[in-house]
Amino acid sequence: MSYFLYKLLPPRTTFMADMTAAERALMQEHATYWRGLMAQGFVIAFGPVADPNGPYGIAILRTEGADEARRLAADDPVIRATAGFGFDVHAMPSVVHP
Repeated sequence: MSYFLYKLLPPRTTFMADMTAAERALMQEHATYWRGLMAQGFVIAFGPVADPNGPYGIAILRTEGADEARRLAADDPVIRATAGFGFDVHAMPSVVHP
C-alpha cells in the first residue's frame, strides 16, 4: 500500500466564513464521500485546516498507487461539481501510524 496527502483547495480564502447554501450542501456531499472512503479503508483521516493564510482541507489516503489516489480525489463531489475547487495529491514516502 502507498500513502498520499490529498489537499482540497477552496474556491476562495474566505470560503469557510461565507459559503453559500449551495456550497454548504456540496460540502455535505463531500464529507459523506470521504466518510464512505474511510469506511472502505482508503482514508486514514480527513478534515479542514484553519491556516491563517487561507483554509483548505486534507485527507491522508492509503491506496494501491498514485493513479488510484488521483482518481479518488477527482471523484470528490466538490471537484466533479466544477464549483471552483482544486486539489493536489502528493506521495507520502514514509508514514507512521498505529
